Amino acid sequence: MAGRLDGKVAVITGAASGIGAATVGRFVAEGAKVMMGDLQDEVGEKRAALLGPDVAYRHCNVAREPHVAGLINEAVERFGRLDIVYNNAGFGGASGPFEDTTMDEYDLTMDVLLKSVFLGIKHASPHMKAQRSGSIISTASVCGLVPAIGSHLYNVAKAGVVMMTKTAALELGEWDVRVNCICPGYIATQLTAGRTLSELDDDEVAKRLDTARERMGGAQPITRMGEASDIASMALFLASDDSAWVTGTAQVVDGGLTLGKPWRKLAKMITEHRPIRMYVPED
Repeated sequence: MAGRLDGKVAVITGAASGIGAATVGRFVAEGAKVMMGDLQDEVGEKRAALLGPDVAYRHCNVAREPHVAGLINEAVERFGRLDIVYNNAGFGGASGPFEDTTMDEYDLTMDVLLKSVFLGIKHASPHMKAQRSGSIISTASVCGLVPAIGSHLYNVAKAGVVMMTKTAALELGEWDVRVNCICPGYIATQLTAGRTLSELDDDEVAKRLDTARERMGGAQPITRMGEASDIASMALFLASDDSAWVTGTAQVVDGGLTLGKPWRKLAKMITEHRPIRMYVPED
């Protein structure tokens, strides 16, 4: 049975762990050839080797233009075309009050979270325009839609990803190239555990993620924390021809987080402070 990405070539950044790794596995299972980019070389190379000859890994610092251009160009040279670019790499960025944030922290946060998306779009565009097809996907966040969930600069950068998605979609739609982003809510990944894979052993990562799942499961109407596979499923939809008429969108995948307080919490608050009484009309 044919996969949904048979014959397609994808580039994925932040591909060695978390959402990126889950998406690599999903794309390969659906028939894609994948070029992985990341800073975690040992993990990335091992994963690529396990997935077989249709997967390759390249060291990539998404804040540096030559790295992003090289990753995309190698995918085209190795596999012959470019159908999907998923700008997924990211990190938590600077946190704390404005007055305590240094310019170096500002620049690094914006470079990794926003400039990287610009670079991915910039260097994917010529290839996709030439073949008059393609799908560009970026990881934004619900933090780009609702303030106060994340830190100042993270929110601003992710809001920038949402707007860059829309403006790029306006331009590239002329060549049948689609541009969309995904806005995850709370997702159980290694970054949620507080550090990268290289800094924690597997048992410690698993323990921290179980704690996060227990703590954050009640934060949204759907009573579990999101998993990397939830985002990979949306990325697959946006990468495949199933979304052939979808562009310029920010796809929210958050278990209902952005809807507000879950009903179970609202109902408890209402009944505690204002008991509900049934209205009975007078005769």
